[in-house]
Amino acid sequence: MAPRLEALVDGIPGIFMQCQNSLATHRKNIIHLAKIHSSTSDIWEDAPPRGIKLTGEKAFNDQFLNMVNRILPIKKGISNADRVVKLIGAFIMHISQKAAEEKERQHEENPDDEDDEDTPSSRLVAVLLKHLMKGFHAKDRVVRYRVMQIVAELIFSLGEMDEDLYTMLRASLLERARDKDSNVRLQAVIALARLQRGEEGSGDVPDDQENLTDFLIGVLQYDSMPEIRRAALVNLMPTPSSLPAILARTRDVDATLRKIVYHHVLAELPSPLVLTIAQREQVCQNGLGDRDPAVRAAAGNMIGGWVESVRGLEGFLKMLDITTSKVAEDALFSVFVTRPDIFESVEFPDSFWSDLTPERAFLARGFVDYCKSNKDETSLENALPVVTALAFRIQHEYNALTTLVGPDAGINDEDELEMARGDKEFIVAELLKLAVNLDYADETGRRKMFALVRDMASADSLPEGLITRCLDVLRVLSSSERDLFLMIVEIVHELRDTVKGPDETIRDREEVMEDGERSAADAHAAIKASVKAMEKLDPEQREQLEDINLRCLALCIAALERVNGTLEDHSALDGLLTDFVLTAIYQKHPVWRERGMTLLGLMCLISKPMAKKSAQLFLGQALPAAGRNSSHAHSEIQLRAVQMLFDIVMVFHFDGLEREGGPHDGESKILSAFEGALQDESSLEVHAAACEGMAKLMLSGIVTDENVLARLVGLYIDPATADNQPLRQCLSYFFPVYCYSSLSNQKRIQKIFVKVIEAMADLYDDLEEDEEMVSPLHIGTMLVDWTDSTKTVEFKGKGADPSVHVDVAIDIAKVLFRNDVDNVRKKVYAQLLSKLHVSDTIDEDRIRRLMLLLKSLHRRRFLKDTITRNAVARFETGLAKKFAPLLESFDEAQLRELEALKELFEFLDKLTSDEDVSDEAERAASESGRRRAGSKPPSNAESKQAQGDVDEDSVERSETSTRKLILRKHAKSQSVPNETDQSHHKDEEEAIEDDLVIN
Repeated sequence: MAPRLEALVDGIPGIFMQCQNSLATHRKNIIHLAKIHSSTSDIWEDAPPRGIKLTGEKAFNDQFLNMVNRILPIKKGISNADRVVKLIGAFIMHISQKAAEEKERQHEENPDDEDDEDTPSSRLVAVLLKHLMKGFHAKDRVVRYRVMQIVAELIFSLGEMDEDLYTMLRASLLERARDKDSNVRLQAVIALARLQRGEEGSGDVPDDQENLTDFLIGVLQYDSMPEIRRAALVNLMPTPSSLPAILARTRDVDATLRKIVYHHVLAELPSPLVLTIAQREQVCQNGLGDRDPAVRAAAGNMIGGWVESVRGLEGFLKMLDITTSKVAEDALFSVFVTRPDIFESVEFPDSFWSDLTPERAFLARGFVDYCKSNKDETSLENALPVVTALAFRIQHEYNALTTLVGPDAGINDEDELEMARGDKEFIVAELLKLAVNLDYADETGRRKMFALVRDMASADSLPEGLITRCLDVLRVLSSSERDLFLMIVEIVHELRDTVKGPDETIRDREEVMEDGERSAADAHAAIKASVKAMEKLDPEQREQLEDINLRCLALCIAALERVNGTLEDHSALDGLLTDFVLTAIYQKHPVWRERGMTLLGLMCLISKPMAKKSAQLFLGQALPAAGRNSSHAHSEIQLRAVQMLFDIVMVFHFDGLEREGGPHDGESKILSAFEGALQDESSLEVHAAACEGMAKLMLSGIVTDENVLARLVGLYIDPATADNQPLRQCLSYFFPVYCYSSLSNQKRIQKIFVKVIEAMADLYDDLEEDEEMVSPLHIGTMLVDWTDSTKTVEFKGKGADPSVHVDVAIDIAKVLFRNDVDNVRKKVYAQLLSKLHVSDTIDEDRIRRLMLLLKSLHRRRFLKDTITRNAVARFETGLAKKFAPLLESFDEAQLRELEALKELFEFLDKLTSDEDVSDEAERAASESGRRRAGSKPPSNAESKQAQGDVDEDSVERSETSTRKLILRKHAKSQSVPNETDQSHHKDEEEAIEDDLVIN
């Protein structure tokens, strides 16, 4: 090597040495290293006949690769090596840019000259990449990590390269992106994401290789490491194909990744209009409803930026679905919170009210609601219009709505007409919502508004969606609740008078209803006769009658939903029950009947006598009947019946289900309704309503049955309920609240601990191929967490009860004695012992009881599996260390004298050890041999002993049948053992050496 070249190359190690200490010297070192590279590139030798030999470049490349090799074995986290990687990437970028500038300058000077793609910088990049790709398959994961880190730094610096080299690099990166080491995968994903940006711009994707965008979408969706998903998210370009996967990450388990979605990805979109309305709704709902404050703040800032991009709140509201979703209201409130300048700039001049659009009406109502919630009286006073002016505005918009409903609409296109009706109805609804918050000190304005809304409520052309809005205003304007109901009854009678029904039958029915001395049978007969008479009406007349009655039912339902008193306080409703509600219930029209059931249920909630009289009706509709039509209409009626039953119990407890003078069987009735609703497989909504109602009863302490609690746990875990998301969501909220709110509730979970695990383990063993279910160990871990007394809230001065987990440990220890439990399940139970929290403040009797069981397990050798024995031994050793002073005088003979441990010793004394069982097996085998040789038959005592073993086995079968109550089996099938169970128990009887008799 020439002296000059040797001097140049010897300067490279010094540069790499300096760059390790600080990033501040990188710029200087990069320039120095580039000068060395340029100088060595000018050194070459003639090598005829092939041309020239690039001795300078080869010497530089060899020394440069030597420096690169020195950092490859250095582990992650060493900052010196990270600085060297930064230097390598920055140096390659620097010389590549210089080469590109030089090529462009030469092209400007000589446009006709062909570009020489082979430059010193491109040759260095090619040599470096080929060298690094040798480490892609290194056995040392540290080397693979450093190689991938350098390649990820080089991606941005790569200019044009050979197609074969690019294809090889791309394929190798895809392979390393599936590396078992997460650090290697992370760097590979970063490199692929940078390559993907280049491919997206050029459209040059190899036909025989996987599309990088699709691959990164898969990484974003399925990789288990949050850091890798973040790298894919940040580097993934938002395109129509990748946006759905990006938006799905707004529900990611990692809070940092969810924040990145809003702060770095969605906030940097060129316009929110690139998203569909459904996607914008999803983004706002997930972000503003996130449990992490930082994510909510990022979502709020993003939404505030949307307002500026669409130039105003009206344009912002047009991007959202303001008619059917509540997300728009939350988004508007978020803008007011994060952008006070926008809130302060909102004004409502006269021109605003004269030309109302759905967005303007929504904005005005939302602004008023926001001021009300924040008690901003100043802004509220400036925003609210005068009562009289608003009344005239409501009347104007309502008249326009009635014009669109009538024959003189003036719009021929049905879709356009329907859209215009929807807009006007929405505007009227928003104005009525706004009217609720007005100040009605002005008597003239109050009378005007009252007369207007009262006339609207009594008009048969009023859309049903506006009925509740009108009643909200009338409730504010009425002097009392009694006046409101008198007005509703009057409106109902006015509406019904507009339709002429079957005269003779109606008169007969009214005579029956007015005669208080007539029997209930006569009244029902008259109602049924009236129903039959209505069915004989002309189709047009019947349709008109049904429309009016449905409107009247909607009015009454809306009124009762706003009642605070009792039925006895509103005598005007008595006539509605007999003259209107019962008639609706007996109708065949499904909607009419369903509303009648709803109205009757609401009346029952404010009257215990009526609840007792109507409970049987709801029970009959809630329970599935043989041969009943399982149509959607019946499912709706059954759903209402189930909801009403549980609401009645919540209000009146079980008194509402018991007839006067009858037996106290309210609890059995509600449990029958619960089981009946679950057995009907026609509607998932009915199942969810039944579980929600029972969860409310258990959470309030009205129902305390442990079997019902076990049933709910089974439903929560059962794979058959996987598609019923409302049910799963309800129970996922119920169990933590139920267990952590009460010590007695945790005790109930402890009592069903073993039964639930056994039942769910049976279900797990019988799974079909296409069914998925959590493992018994996961179920047990969940139950252990629910019984953790350290997580309970203090209630009435009571803190955690440390005895719960000790009782769980005692129950588990007793299960380990049973030979009907196989080794796999015993291993699960033994693993759960290590997850239990045993407090130092536990009482002595419980610790002695637990230690006696554990020592008996060890002494009598009931545990066959090594893993199980070791797990139990570790748990026993931990207890012995923690309670060493207490267990120093652990004498079994003295403990037998304690009254508290008498029952436990009876349990232990009735157990048969493995040694005794083995002796019995040997004696039985020898006796059998003697009998085959002609010996005498067994004695009566031996026959009784064998019969006793069979009886004990029958007891075990009975306990197994009890556990199956949690599963999806009918009561009849649970009481009769099948042939498989009988053969199974027969095999157990034959295997005497594995039997364990438990009393």
